[in-house]
Amino acid sequence: MNTALDIPLLIASENSSSERRVSPSWTITQLKTRLEPITGIPASCQRLSLKVASQTPQPIEAQNEDATQLANWPLQTYAEIYVADTRPPGARTNYTDVSAVEKYEMPADEYESRTDSVLAWKKAQKLGRFDPNAPSVEQQKVAASYREVEERGIKTGARCRLLPDSDARRGEVMYVGDVSEIPGGIGAWVGVKLDEPTGKNDGSVKGKRYFECAANCGVVVRPERVEVGEFPVLDEFADEDEEF
Repeated sequence: MNTALDIPLLIASENSSSERRVSPSWTITQLKTRLEPITGIPASCQRLSLKVASQTPQPIEAQNEDATQLANWPLQTYAEIYVADTRPPGARTNYTDVSAVEKYEMPADEYESRTDSVLAWKKAQKLGRFDPNAPSVEQQKVAASYREVEERGIKTGARCRLLPDSDARRGEVMYVGDVSEIPGGIGAWVGVKLDEPTGKNDGSVKGKRYFECAANCGVVVRPERVEVGEFPVLDEFADEDEEF
């Protein structure tokens, strides 16, 4: 049985945003149950969608959500799951509406000039955006994708299969690294030479060659979709009677 590692995702709703680790083995129902205390939206009133980079959001829904696993969707490091509230606006609890609360707002220039504020302390300690060496969000995503490669033991020459289990195509890892030709595809990619011609390329992406393989035997996927191990070439006649 596949024991896929948890994947860090961004969970967003109208009133909340946070990073959470999600297991591809969870069912949709299990995910919604875990999201209820985070978003304040009852599981029965959640409508989920997955957004990967600049792609169109994909609905996360199924007829049997108690049995459908998240592995059926292309979960990627720091992709976003948006949780929409299907309740009428009047039935929703608004935790962010403080319009009726009296409050004092200090002018921005006055706050920035103070020496006893959190902002002044961050400046002095060179924290957050004041740290000249702080990695950008993109740099963090790249680093996370390469950690995923290391944690999964993905190396060139290794035998592997593709995830989720419903895919299970087998092949050999031929390339690990950046693929700049994929729009918005920063971070690590894995090039796999499939055992059967069920892929999308011949080891090249938009004219640039990354590895050698026959036509339609190549595929380039994120590390989350690769499981390395003892996965020999499948013999379609292995179960047939050898007596003729």
